[in-house]
Amino acid sequence: MNIIFIAPPSAGKGTQSALLEKKHGYVHISTGDLLRAEIKKKSEIGIKLEDIISRGELVSDEIITELLRNQLKKIANKKFILDGYPRTKEQAETLSKIFEELCIDDYQVLYLDLDEETALKRALGRIICSECGATYNQYIEGLMPKEKGICDNCHGTLISRPDDTEKAMKQRYESYIKFTKPVLDYYKKDKTLNIIDASRDSQTIYEEIKQIIGCE
Repeated sequence: MNIIFIAPPSAGKGTQSALLEKKHGYVHISTGDLLRAEIKKKSEIGIKLEDIISRGELVSDEIITELLRNQLKKIANKKFILDGYPRTKEQAETLSKIFEELCIDDYQVLYLDLDEETALKRALGRIICSECGATYNQYIEGLMPKEKGICDNCHGTLISRPDDTEKAMKQRYESYIKFTKPVLDYYKKDKTLNIIDASRDSQTIYEEIKQIIGCE
């Protein structure tokens, strides 16, 4: 079963994606990662992207859609997690067309529902390994590193994200909720939407996700 992850900031989407990758062999597809990879490769699209970003402009849906379609073709019949797309109803409609084109019909949409207060608490306590990218929280029990400031996995230094401020977080959350509602409504009609309470601990959420997608 393939997965489309939709979640507001700090809902734990990265944590759940990592668990599914490690334990169930999912391929994680992030549109942000696809864009960065093209820029790094200096491909024809990458050069165009670098120019667009340097001018402070938004990357068009057409470019993102092309990269996503190509990536889905590359992974063939492997199970995937789609992260960061769709962000609008129009993108959701485009994705449905891509799935139809590629004969992909086994998927579920997982929305990690998290209220603003909890999201803010998580964001302000979030710390990330500067080496491997593992995520922790300095205030939430069960998410703290074993040793303060040190990554459990690689012993790298844990740092805070510069955009994890109260003002920035509130803006990101409110913007996300505003633009995501039409996407959720779209998938409600499609009957593939699963709403998951993301205020609980990560293991409980993971167990619920496994039930939804049929993983042991």
